[in-house]
This record gives sequence, C-alpha cells and structure tokens, in this order.
Amino acid sequence: MTTGARTRGEYAKSAERRQQIVDAAAEVFSSVGYRKGSLRDVADKVGLSQAGVLHHFPSKEHLLEAVLSWRDGQTARLMGDPLPEGVDFLRGLVRAAEYNATTPELVELHVIVSAEGTSADHPLREYFAGRYASVLGHTRQAFERAAELGQLRPGTDCASASRTLIALMDGLQVQWLLAPDGVDMAGDLRRYLQPLLTVEL
Repeated sequence: MTTGARTRGEYAKSAERRQQIVDAAAEVFSSVGYRKGSLRDVADKVGLSQAGVLHHFPSKEHLLEAVLSWRDGQTARLMGDPLPEGVDFLRGLVRAAEYNATTPELVELHVIVSAEGTSADHPLREYFAGRYASVLGHTRQAFERAAELGQLRPGTDCASASRTLIALMDGLQVQWLLAPDGVDMAGDLRRYLQPLLTVEL
C-alpha cells in the first residue's frame, strides 16, 4: 500500500511538473516563436536545468507538440466529447473563439508556430498539415450534416464554406492580436455563419 501510494504521488507530481513545463513553453514560444525560444528559457521559468526539462520531454520538438496538443485538447473538451455534429459543431467553434479571447498567449503561439509550420523543413509541418486536414474535415462534415437536416441554405458549397470558415478563424486571430479591443472573434464568426443557416446559431 505504501509503495502504491508513493507511486501515485510521484506520478501526480510528475504530471504536475510536465504541465508546468508546458505552460512555460507556451509562454516562451508565444513571445519569441518556436525557432528563437530555447529550452534554457523554458527551464529557467520552471526552475529546472535543460536536462531536467529533457527528462520529461526528449526534445524541443516533443515539447512544442505537447503544448499544441494540450491546446487542442482544451478546445475539444470545450466543444464536447464526442464532438458534436452539424450546427452544434459550428456552435462549438464559436464557443472556442470566445474561449480563445481569454487566452491571448495561446492564440499568439498558434498564430506564430502555425505560420512557421508551413516551412518545408519545420519539424512539425506534418503535425500542422494533419491538424488542418482534420479540422477542415470535421467542419465540412458539420456543414454537410446541416444540409441533410435542412439547416443549411440551399446552394451552399460545403467545401468552400469550410475553407472560408477556417481561414476566417485564423485571420480573425491575427487581427485580434493586433487590435484586441476592436475585434470580436466570436461575433464575426456568428455574422458569417448565420446567413448560411436556416436555424439560429
């Protein structure tokens, strides 16, 4: 019993330390970008050596992916598990935009590293390509489901609407970072989506 309790306690402490490292990395990478942000910067923020950080994450690339996966997990939990379908999925995207407005550091991180990730030699290019393919696929399915239920305006191109919505979300994040008091990300998403729907968003 004692050994088991100690093991569970050590696991909890390790998980807590990993999350502290992820939080610090999010702050570092969002302020200077992935390429300029260093493991030493991250380590200094949590009072560890670089070796201490590497004990939890074997490389800088693994750490960045952990940060991005954590952010995606936050968004997925906000939208619901399992992910909703149809108009409910679109409503979830609007809720995600509302949540993003409370986490400027994470929004900045996403904007910076997703732009960096378009480079052919970026270590997480495949991650970003896969992520966008997944988000685009889910969004298109949501529009198609809405169409099946008669909740989408006739003649709406689901593929085009999906690409436009994702581009709008990304573009609004950039504009919001530059002028947070002048951009309502969730409001603008609603204003784009509502004319496409036959039901209230």
